[in-house]
Order: sequence, then structure tokens, then C-alpha cells
Amino acid sequence: MSRKTRGEADIAALRGEIDAIDQRLLESLNRRAALARRIGELKAGAPAYRPEREAQILRRMAAANRGPLGNERIAAVFREVISSCRALEQSLRVAYLGPAGTFSEMAALKQFGHAVQALPFASFDEVFRAAETGGADFAVVPVENSSEGAVGRSLDLLLQTPLRICGEIRLRVHQNLMRKVSGKKAGTAGVKRVYSHAQSLGQCQRWLAQHLPHAERVPVSSNAEAARLASREASACAIGPEIAAGRYGLKLLAARIEDEPNNVTRFLALGAIDPGPTGRDATSIVMSAPNQPGAVHALLSPLARHRVSMSRFESRPTRVGQWEYYFYADLIGHRSDAPVAAALAELEKLAPFLKVLGSYPVAD
Repeated sequence: MSRKTRGEADIAALRGEIDAIDQRLLESLNRRAALARRIGELKAGAPAYRPEREAQILRRMAAANRGPLGNERIAAVFREVISSCRALEQSLRVAYLGPAGTFSEMAALKQFGHAVQALPFASFDEVFRAAETGGADFAVVPVENSSEGAVGRSLDLLLQTPLRICGEIRLRVHQNLMRKVSGKKAGTAGVKRVYSHAQSLGQCQRWLAQHLPHAERVPVSSNAEAARLASREASACAIGPEIAAGRYGLKLLAARIEDEPNNVTRFLALGAIDPGPTGRDATSIVMSAPNQPGAVHALLSPLARHRVSMSRFESRPTRVGQWEYYFYADLIGHRSDAPVAAALAELEKLAPFLKVLGSYPVAD
């Protein structure tokens, strides 16, 4: 038998193994789906989405993974399996900042999988309102970027909403320059303006200064809106995610133009549920302090006393009086954990205003 013939025989044998594994996978997936549907029947109307349960599954799979697939790919596969099985019990509607093709859409699908109805809205206010009024089951909104800081409107709306934080998504953000082109040549010649969300423009300042120093930078409501506008103007470009280029018929001129290579945006999933503890959780709060010396130090004392760590602490003006602020903090631990519960009980007595925004599994 020639070397070529032996190679073809080896490939055929390996493909036969793959076919057998695929058959077992199919049977296991349908068995899993049947069990999930049965659990849904036994839950008698309880929420189909259990973020703590889903987080535990994904963490268990990552811990057991031995490759060659990396944990990120394994998580993506199991996220879609979970999403498809969950849809047998309930078809979720998830609101996000649209139009289609934004980083917010990517975050929503990363958290909930593709077996949901993703609903784009034109503003943060509409995203919140949809979930508050029953137009959507959950909302996904950005709250901070590793290079550009907090998303102020999201923080302001968290102060007012009855929704609770039930999940966290950390999305590696890659910014791309895209343009509508005709013919084979594509470049930046003749570009007069660049559309993008203000946060994205800020994340690409050095690149724009070097490559498009004379182009006008035009902030718009979303990256997808930027792509839509650029698709209608021959002299315009847009900055945003690669999926926006595909949605609006644009060609990528330059990929990964963000100034910081480790550019991450943190999103929150909001809904009317309270996830249980998983052992790796966070609790987000907002509070006020009396306008007097040492007031903020006094608020932090219960956290230190009960050895509760913080992963974030920042202030926002109250817009009620001058030099008065709300303080947003992310605590490490679930609100039902004894140290966190004790610290919150003390804070409730000290702070003029305290709101627990939610406890939820931290993003891995």
C-alpha cells in the first residue's frame, strides 16, 4: 500500500471515529434537553434562567477541561447548549442598546446564548424601560470600560430602577475601522469623518491621531448606528465590532485599532430575579454619605471590620446639591454571606441612603 493510500485510509478511519462521536453527542444533547424540559415542568412557573446554576456548570466544565480546546471555546459551546435547553422551557427576551451589531448585542449573546430573542433599543433609558415594564425579560447594559471608565448613564439609571443585577459579562473589545467601498481597492483616502460611539472614539484616540488626523470624529448613539451612517456616505468610516461590518455591508480597513490591547468592557445583566450564592460572587451597592468630615471613612469602616473586600469604588454627583455624591461599590461576596450581610446591616444604619443593586456570579 502506498504512503498516499495509507494516509487516506488513516483519515477515513479517523473520520469514522468522529462520526461515531457525533452520533453519541447528538444522543447526549437530546437526553440533556429532555431532562431540562422535565425540570422545567417540575419547577411550576419558577424562572427558567438561573444564573447561579449556569455559572456553576460553566466553571465545572472549565475545571474539568484538559484540551485541546481552550476554556473560552468550551464555555462558548456549553453556553449554547444551555441556551437551547433553556429555550425549551422559556423563550427569553433580552433588551440591549441597538441597533443590531453593537458590543452590547455581543455581550447579551455571550451571557444568554443565541436561543433568545435579542431586542435592540435606541437608548439606555429604553433598554431599562423594556425590562421594567415586561417588554423584555432581561436587560444588558455596559457599566465601565477598562480604559475609558464608567458609563455614567447606566449608573444613573441603576440608582432608579427596580431591576436587580443578576449577571456580569466581561467582553474583550476589539475596535475596527470599516468603510463602504466599491471595487477592489479599499483605503482611507478621501475619508472626511469617522462615526462611532463616544467611548469607542476615546479608545482609539492615538490610532486616529496617527492615521486619520484630519478626519472629523463624530460621536453617535452606538457603534452599529455608526456603521449604518458610514454605509450611506462614501467619505465616511465607522469604528466598531466586526459584526457591524457584516450587518451593514462594510469592509474592514484596519482591525484591532484600540489603543489599549487589553481593552475590556464590563456589562451587567438586569432582571427581576435574585441569584443564589455560588462561592464566587459580587454584590453591588450604591450609598450616600452625610456632607461632613470623615463621612466616607465611616461608611467604609464596616467593610474593613467584617473583612469585606471591594473591587470597585467610585462617586457620582447626586444632582441635588453641590458637592454631594452617591458612592457605587462592588463588594466581593454574596449578600447572604455572613461577612457581607453583617457589613450591609451596619451600613444601613450609617448611610442616609443605601441600595443593594444585586448579588450575582462574577464573570470568569
